[in-house]
Amino acid sequence: MGEKIVAGGFDLSDRQRYRRKLQQCLAGLGRLLTEKRFDRPKNLMGLEIELNLAGSDGLPRMMNAEVLDRIASRDFQTELGMFNLEVNIAPHRLAGRVLDQLAEELRTGLGYAHRKAREVDAGIVMIGILPTLDGKDLVSANLSDVDRYVLLNDQIVAARGEDFTLDIEGVERLSCTSSSIAPEAACTSVQLHLQVTPGRFAQVWNAAQAVAAVQIAVGANSPFLFGKELWRESRPPLFQQATDTRPPELQAQGVRPRTWFGERWVSSAYELFEENLRYFPALLPICDDEEPLRVLDDGGVPRLQELVLHNGTVYRWNRPVYGLADGVPHLRVENRVLPAGPTVTDVVANAAFYYGLVRALAEESRPLWTRMPFETAAANFETACRHGIEAELEWPRPGRGSGLTRVPAVKLVRDELLPLAAAGLDAWNVEPADRDFYLGVIEGRCRRRANGASWQVDAFHRALDAGLDRQAALAAVTRRYSVLMHSDEPVHTWPAGPGD
Repeated sequence: MGEKIVAGGFDLSDRQRYRRKLQQCLAGLGRLLTEKRFDRPKNLMGLEIELNLAGSDGLPRMMNAEVLDRIASRDFQTELGMFNLEVNIAPHRLAGRVLDQLAEELRTGLGYAHRKAREVDAGIVMIGILPTLDGKDLVSANLSDVDRYVLLNDQIVAARGEDFTLDIEGVERLSCTSSSIAPEAACTSVQLHLQVTPGRFAQVWNAAQAVAAVQIAVGANSPFLFGKELWRESRPPLFQQATDTRPPELQAQGVRPRTWFGERWVSSAYELFEENLRYFPALLPICDDEEPLRVLDDGGVPRLQELVLHNGTVYRWNRPVYGLADGVPHLRVENRVLPAGPTVTDVVANAAFYYGLVRALAEESRPLWTRMPFETAAANFETACRHGIEAELEWPRPGRGSGLTRVPAVKLVRDELLPLAAAGLDAWNVEPADRDFYLGVIEGRCRRRANGASWQVDAFHRALDAGLDRQAALAAVTRRYSVLMHSDEPVHTWPAGPGD
């Protein structure tokens, strides 16, 4: 009697207090939404890219702390694995020559970081999953030496209660286990942020969910893991399995995974935050002293720290984000669908396609999500991850009719979605020169049926045909990819083969 019940480093009273604080935060968010206290959007977008460190041999380098010391810029931060970095670009207003500005900032920042990393033979590689990663690389000893990563790993491991099973069947099958969440670090992505009003949140989030499959089809860049050729975009199944707190019996009972696509269209941001509380136990039940409802009663704006922290441990592919800027609350849609790379030009083209498309779809009088069941959007997402640029998707028939039809992703993009994306960029007042150049990159991928994943797979098989063994072929592909990545010519124009 009287002893604390300890679970995963936090006692039961910690978790009960945290649960109460989460409920208070959710009530506070509801009041903020009702009272219309949110900032009016300034058409702001944000961009983050997760990166890999690899040496001149193409193999990963576990030295992000040393590289960050050399870079010495607050734009670059650690990520989960010692072979990872993240670069954050300051928010930009979506207008004018913003796309070229983003590209130039990224080229300058990544070029500088690459030069500093090369001083210790650890260059920057922007790719969804580094092909040369091996099981021995993705172990807890190679997690970044940052308290929050160690704590997150401990809590997810404790919640699961057994080793994680990685079982992905694609072109080949990968089946192995891990005692930590370290395999998650293999997944390096691009995160696209868009500030929205509460009244527009649902339209933008629903539009982003509907087009996630198309983003993957044209942007897939992660076909290999642990030496196996899997899905054209292997990050989603890997991320889900590497963070899955559910032992098999809970999976069988239908408990939701912490990495998930979702299960319905929404009518407000509140619904997503409420789902987080209903479906997902706290991993990091750390409370601060803020009383959100009292802060609101006193005329202030609460930080809702517990709600923000909990939201960060639920890995939606399109995530709601609550934040404060100069004491004023705002909402963002964080799009987490895309893999990193292949080039700066490709990343900015993917961003242009996304921002244009969600703007146009969110403003349609007959929204896409009223004509497509959510289950179809989720199935499309998996299909695109499996097949990439060759995917065929279920899509509403054009015109005033109803029903769905199966259409090649490249045809759908060229015939229907690129014109919509162009109209959306026009609505953002993006300069036509930027609009045409970057959407032209997407059109070029569709015309040539080529993206990062297809280039990697083709180069890998050419290397095997040339007599290299599997590991040597993957290393050759990685080295050649790195050279072409830094040339910044878009991936659909890359020459075939590993080149060495």
